[in-house]
Amino acid sequence: MRLLLLLLVAASAVVRSDASANLGGVPGKRLKMQYSYSKPLNENTFIFCSEYMRVISQRYPDIRIEGENYLPQPIYRHIASFLSVFKLVLIGLIIVGKDPFAFFGMQAPSIWQWGQENKVYACMMVFFLSNMIENQCMSTGAFEITLNDVPVWSKLESGHLPSMQQLVQILDNEMKLNVHMDSIPHHRS
Repeated sequence: MRLLLLLLVAASAVVRSDASANLGGVPGKRLKMQYSYSKPLNENTFIFCSEYMRVISQRYPDIRIEGENYLPQPIYRHIASFLSVFKLVLIGLIIVGKDPFAFFGMQAPSIWQWGQENKVYACMMVFFLSNMIENQCMSTGAFEITLNDVPVWSKLESGHLPSMQQLVQILDNEMKLNVHMDSIPHHRS
């Protein structure tokens, strides 16, 4: 449990590399990585994100890397929130033994009766099924990368994660383009 908490904190933490030198007098660049995985955050995911951050920080010391969650559509967030509350209410009703169907003048279905006879299993089933649906609603499968608010990679559009070589090549091209564009004198009309 403690390891999972540490992984969650480390994966969502902001990793900063504020070097004093800039690229040719150009203000420091920043790379914002937004990620949300379709599977729960685990040790492999953490190692994957850390590896990207380590290589980018070493190669580009002036880039500040920020990680954040890519939010799903509002309807899915509302469904997940509703399920979270409904799950707790349902578990509470199972533990207390209250029959919510009697309140509506209905006969309790057989699954409710089974739940009253097997409270531990019923609570676990409600908890895990609800969590599975909540995670599915909150998962986007996104790994979106922007450099100075300009998108440079989208897993949602490409359908896959960039290899380390692809990511370095994209950043090299973007950095060269930014340095070139900043060196061009701007004329005021």
